[in-house]
This record gives sequence, structure tokens and C-alpha cells, in this order.
Amino acid sequence: MDYKEAGVDIEKGNEFVDRIKSLMIDMKDDRVVDSIGGFSALYKMDENRFISAATDGVGTKLLLAIETETYDSIGFDLVAMCVNDLICNGSRPLFFLDYFATGKLNLQTSEKVLSGIINACKEAACFLIGGETAEMPDLYSEGHFDLAGFAIGEVFKKDLLSADKVKVGHKLVSIASSGFHSNGYSLVRKLLKKDETELKKDLLEPTKLYVRPLQKIRQDYPGLITGLANITGGGVENIERMNPQLKYRLDKVPAISELPKAMQTIIERSGLQESELYKTFNMGMGMVVATQDAEQLITALSDLDLKSQIIGEVI
Repeated sequence: MDYKEAGVDIEKGNEFVDRIKSLMIDMKDDRVVDSIGGFSALYKMDENRFISAATDGVGTKLLLAIETETYDSIGFDLVAMCVNDLICNGSRPLFFLDYFATGKLNLQTSEKVLSGIINACKEAACFLIGGETAEMPDLYSEGHFDLAGFAIGEVFKKDLLSADKVKVGHKLVSIASSGFHSNGYSLVRKLLKKDETELKKDLLEPTKLYVRPLQKIRQDYPGLITGLANITGGGVENIERMNPQLKYRLDKVPAISELPKAMQTIIERSGLQESELYKTFNMGMGMVVATQDAEQLITALSDLDLKSQIIGEVI
């Protein structure tokens, strides 16, 4: 079974993005620098400062959380999915908003979800500034809910990771993920057995936050990082979003045997061809970095307790 057979059509999703772009042709605003298709949108506030915005959810990983009644980590996922996108253009997260929709509000459940959101906001150095809680009993069945997150940040022109900073010859370095993060779970769930509670809980390992370590490296080593790609839905195809005009060669990705055990189990059960695996899951690569000096970057990441490796090159 592949991702499409599990109910998720990545190609159709990409087509939908193209349709959105065509619908927005008549929307003109000279302050919009980057919008549909990037990891986050950019809006010019003045000649030197931009506001950035990103939104995301946690997908059907949420159903595993509901099934196992593990609610304290799914809110952490929500923030991480948004701010990891936000930093890809060099932005610093400022604040976060959440949307919590449910059939009937359960205070204990919602408090655990919000505690995860708050913990992640603290780790990402952004402020939970507000949100919306909606009760819709005719839309959500008992015990079910959905989440959406919205992250706002800022970046100064001198710090912007624009596409033109990624050059042919730059190395690609992957930073290890904590697991599947929050993508691929429509397929993951179909490969689980009903009584595999511990495996299900292992698969709820929260999405890794990369905000502070990457900010520190950029501060300590100006110019070392030239591009960032958050490896989410679509897998390694996200790498080309750093600069769609260039090509990228991957020749030494992390070995499956090095991935978390829960990931190995699901990958083995999927029976997917290698090409499909890398379009469906992050395959242990949570963030991919373009750099002029891979060895220095790997050393800097190691100093921050982040595992990384050279996986390829911009060509």
C-alpha cells in the first residue's frame, strides 16, 4: 500500500496549490514578497524588515493521539510543524495562534493539548498570543477534535535566506528527525495492528524543533547556512523549494538501520519502493541545510547535540 492508496494524493495537492496561484493572479500587493508555494509567506513592512507567516496542522497523527489518549505531545507537534516552516526563510518566530475544533469540549483533554502548545512555544521562543476554540457537535464525533496552528515571525533583509543564496556546488546536510514528525500518518496508521499500543505511543514522538539551534548557528557562523528545507509532506521533494531553479543530487541518505525503531518497523511493513518511501516520509531527515562548508556545519550541529550528515549537493 502506498500513500495514495492510503487516501493521500500528493500530486493532487500540488495541483491544488497551482490552482490557488491562478485564482490569485488579480490580487496585487507590492508588499507581498513570497506567498503560495514557499515554506512561509513574506510581507514587506519597510525596506529592511519583513513579516512572515506559516500555517499547518498535525494530520491524522491526531487519530493516534486520540486512540491512545496521549494528548500532551500533539500540541507540541502543532507548533513545531509551523515554526519549522517559518525559519526556512531565516525568520525568527514571534507569536503563535491555535485553532481547536471539537464536538464537545473536554477540559482535561484540551488542557493537555494546550500544555503541549505552550511548551513548544517556550522552546521556540515565541508567544502564544491567542486562538479559537470551536464546539461543533454536528461536525465532530464524540472524543474527536482537530487542530490548526498559525505562526508569525519577522526577518530582516540582511538575514533573509532567499533562493539566490543557494548556489551550485553547495553541500546538502540533513539534520536527524525524531521520527515521522507529523507526516505520512494516513499510511502509518493502516500498517498498525489494533493491539500495538506501545508502538503507537512510540510513533507519537513529537516533531523535533529546529528553531533555536539553527538561529544560534546563523548567529555564530554568519553565511554558513545558505538554504533550509523542512522535510514534511512530499518528503525529499521539499528540498527543491530552497531554489526551484536548481537541481539537487542525493547520494548518501541516512541508512534505514539508523532510524528510530518505530520508523524501521513501519518502513519495513509498507513494502514501498525506495522512490515512494522518500516521497512519503522524511526518512530520518527532519531538516535539510544547504551550506558552503559542510564539515563546519556538522561540527556546529554536533556541539548542539544534533546528529547530521552530508547527503548530497546542489548541481
